[in-house]
Formats: sequence, structure tokens, C-alpha cells
Amino acid sequence: MIPDGELRRSRVLTDLSPALEDALEQRLDGYALVSPRDALLGDADECGVITFEAGVATLAYHTGTDRGGPTALDDTGSPPYHFELYALDADALDLPHRTDALRIPPGTVADRLADDPELAGRIRGTANDTEPADISAVESFLDDAEAVSELRDDARRDALDRADEWGFADAIDG
Repeated sequence: MIPDGELRRSRVLTDLSPALEDALEQRLDGYALVSPRDALLGDADECGVITFEAGVATLAYHTGTDRGGPTALDDTGSPPYHFELYALDADALDLPHRTDALRIPPGTVADRLADDPELAGRIRGTANDTEPADISAVESFLDDAEAVSELRDDARRDALDRADEWGFADAIDG
């Protein structure tokens, strides 16, 4: 589902904060493979996959449990981690980033895997700064079922009035 990217970093880390900060500062589009301690010792070959959009972790998937979203981060295990960071064109991540079951809230990786609430806050702030305001307004409107229903009813009435005004009812009946 995610094509190969350009390797930017491959290290064993006990703390993910510097790597997450680096991705944020670079506004990286790409992904990371995060293998826990057991994988380092050869006991397992499963890992967490985390994608980034403009430096903000956007989705998570765990290859061993086949779970996505925040639960995939829980499945990733504890440090030390083998952390591989890849850059990838943002267009290549468009389809995966539309998979709601895999999405994670901004800052979640910093909270859960790096235990760094300050970094998580910075990431959330960056994510809020980059989110277009008009998308938030549209999402809020679409969440209001009553307003959507009212708009739909108004549009239906308006369309029927225009059809009557233009004589479409006569053409259909005749």
C-alpha cells in the first residue's frame, strides 16, 4: 500500500523524541518503521508503520497484529527501537491517508511512544496551523445533521419551484 521511500535515518533509539522532532522540523512527507526490542533481538519481525504528512504523524499500522490507529501504537512495544525514517512524495501517501481506520490524532506518537507531552503539544500546534480553516468549517457543518437536512429540504423546494416556473412539470406530464 505504501511504496518504497528514500531512507533518511536508520538507528537504534531509546528515545524517539529527537527523530520525531527532526521529521517535524523537516516537514517530512514519508513514513517510519519502528521495530521494538523483541525484533532487535531476533524474536519477532513485526513493526509499527507510521506515516508523516508535513512532519506530523498521520496514521499508524502494526504489521504483526494487523491493527491500525492508536491501538497500533500500543502494539509497537517499548524501547529500544530500530527506527527507519523514509522520505516519500506526499502524493504517494494520499490513498493511505484517507483510510480512517489507520488515522491517529496529531501528537499521539510523541505521547505514547516517546512519552514527550511537550513535543506532542508542538506537533498538535503545527497540525492546527496547517489545517485549512475552511475544511474545519465544512466538517463542523457536515457533523450538524439538522443543518444538512434543512439545507437539503430548502434545495429540494427551490428545485421544485424552478421546475414549475420553467414548465418542466407540463413537459413531463404531457
